[in-house]
Amino acid sequence: MDHQIIRTEYADLMQKSYIDYAMSVIISRAIPDVRDGLKPVQRRTLYDMHELGIRFDKPYRKCARIVGDTMGKYHPHGDSSIYEALVVMAQDFKKGIPLVDGHGNFGSIEGDGAAAMRYTEARLEKITQMAFLADLDKNVVDFVPNFDETEKEPEVLPVKISNLLVNGAEGIAVGMATSIPPHNLGEVVRATMEYIKNPDITTEELMKIVEGPDFPTGGIVVNKDDLAEVYETGQGKIKIRGRVEVEKAKGGKERLVVTEIPFTMVGAGIGKFLNDVYNLVESRKITDITDISNQSSKEGIRIVFDLKKGADIERICNILYKKTRLEDTFGVNMLAVCDNRPETLGLKSIIAKSVEFQQEVNTRKYTTLLNKELEKKEIQEGLIKAVDVIDLIIEILRGSKSLKDAKRCLVEGDTEGISFKSDQSRVMAGFLRFSERQATAILEMKLYKLIGLEIEALAKDYESTKKNIDLYQDILNNPKALDRVILNELKAIEKEYSAPRKTSIENVEEAVVEEAPMVEEPVVFVMDRFGYVKCLDVSTFEKSRDAVYEENKYVINCMNTGKIGVFTDKGNLYTVKVLDVPAGKMKDKGSPIDNISNYDSTQEMILNVFSVDDLKVSPVVFVTETGMIKSVGGEEFDVAKRAVAATKLLEGDSLVAVQLLTGEETVCFISKKGMFLRINISDIPTKKKAAVGVRGMRLSGDDRLETAVFIRSGENVEYEYKGLNIALDRLRIATRDTKGVKK
Repeated sequence: MDHQIIRTEYADLMQKSYIDYAMSVIISRAIPDVRDGLKPVQRRTLYDMHELGIRFDKPYRKCARIVGDTMGKYHPHGDSSIYEALVVMAQDFKKGIPLVDGHGNFGSIEGDGAAAMRYTEARLEKITQMAFLADLDKNVVDFVPNFDETEKEPEVLPVKISNLLVNGAEGIAVGMATSIPPHNLGEVVRATMEYIKNPDITTEELMKIVEGPDFPTGGIVVNKDDLAEVYETGQGKIKIRGRVEVEKAKGGKERLVVTEIPFTMVGAGIGKFLNDVYNLVESRKITDITDISNQSSKEGIRIVFDLKKGADIERICNILYKKTRLEDTFGVNMLAVCDNRPETLGLKSIIAKSVEFQQEVNTRKYTTLLNKELEKKEIQEGLIKAVDVIDLIIEILRGSKSLKDAKRCLVEGDTEGISFKSDQSRVMAGFLRFSERQATAILEMKLYKLIGLEIEALAKDYESTKKNIDLYQDILNNPKALDRVILNELKAIEKEYSAPRKTSIENVEEAVVEEAPMVEEPVVFVMDRFGYVKCLDVSTFEKSRDAVYEENKYVINCMNTGKIGVFTDKGNLYTVKVLDVPAGKMKDKGSPIDNISNYDSTQEMILNVFSVDDLKVSPVVFVTETGMIKSVGGEEFDVAKRAVAATKLLEGDSLVAVQLLTGEETVCFISKKGMFLRINISDIPTKKKAAVGVRGMRLSGDDRLETAVFIRSGENVEYEYKGLNIALDRLRIATRDTKGVKK
């Protein structure tokens, strides 16, 4: 075999290949066609269901069968993409009009996934059968070969409405994406009819009919004035809010009930919304919500917030709109495949393309019907003519030696080889001139057709056929007649399938949240030995003082506007705003300190915790494992950063003690090998936090400090070492940088 080497620039080859790939994704995968508003996977799935006969009035069939057949015949891109498309087309909370009637678990509005396709069943919806798949047998659209050229599939479905607007679309291609909101079917149909009557209608006039998007989840569009530009250009932002109602509760209290959510919240967004509200309550940005419950069911959304008596409802709603997804933005980019290329279209352009497609579909439909009626008329005329000379035709048939001879006589008048009873019959047969189609029909005609009533029925059918031909020719030759046909179809669809609008279109002022001035008040910060933290109000602390100290490792009085400083053995300081610490009751567990600070419990160990307000007025003493010690002014630790180095450590060294000095007179070093050294606090030099410090205790060999204990004057302090209790306050005070005594 001869080989040909083609030399080309690698960059040019990559550019061409990538452009081909991008266009394939855009045209054949991710972006819907403006004519039927469907992506290829949706179109193929619906057509396959139509071919399998899974109509709206037939029994459900397993989704696995539908997916397998679609993948094998039309869409060889994996079963998951087909089943996901099938599921979405059956979900009434995602589609303005579901195209598939699902039976079984097809997921929920709260983000629960559908059951596996081997468990679920489906069939076409009635509107899909009537408005999406009708007339496919009338040559209304082109059919193209499938991926392996063993089947034919429609290039586009003959959809009778602007499905791109009714059901919207979402898709991400290469370098572009489409995001079209769903709209109300009745409004879209009426707008289409108005465009047919007046093609010069403006977008502004169309928007008197199509007010805006109509999301299946309801809600409120709050920027009505911005919609004109969105629908003119095909791009923009739509702000949507959930619908909130106020209900009376017991004891004169009220509750807020979310009955409709923004379309963008469908799925996991509901859980995120509830979590956001919980965080607002925990951080005390909302103080009037006492309980949160999600009571949503198949009947609809119901998220309930119980309120304190006399709660400021308007302020709470504004905070929810501003701080959560109860008010969200839907980005609009009405991109669709138009004339085999992606194009951003406005409202009028989409409707115009839909009408243009309908005119093409109906022209092809009535051309096909006209041709069939003309063929039928030709045959009927032949049969009527044959009835008048039926005796002659019978004589021809009886005198013919073959069917071929009889047909030749009927078509051409050739009597050669046919025996007649008289010369007159032969002469009359010579004048016969039936068409090929008429002759075939005559030869196939059954004898009962010669009954008088049948002959009358044939005459009536002939008259009906002529009327149909006149009607079809009028439709094809008269644009207004064609428009009337489309209008009648649209009226029928509107009458049967239109429904009231779910989404309100309004102009609403932007939610404004005036931050209430923080009321400074004392609180008690507590941390247990597992690192869980919470803040207690002073009254709770006073009621359970003994229990608080017993259950927690650190108990710190501070202000709610202050900060907490966490010192670790790696020499780091982590600051936490008290406002970020969850408020709790005695029985509450609290939150891990890791979750509200940069501290990582897997890498470091907490040595001590202080209020930053206390640090400002007292020095901090650092003692390291190698015996180094220093004192640092506390004002150096009032920092804005959440994590800073509190002290400088030599390589391989770590802190064993961090203490805030509040009147201690001596400090006792205790080494791992049992050496004890007690020195005066006055011997500790004051350094900057970036300094290493000085040697507090001289260690021999591989000995290391285990800890350092600070002793106040007159305080009795004991330390257990190897089973012995050693009174540290009775040790002789020695000089810094000495070895100490052995115990």
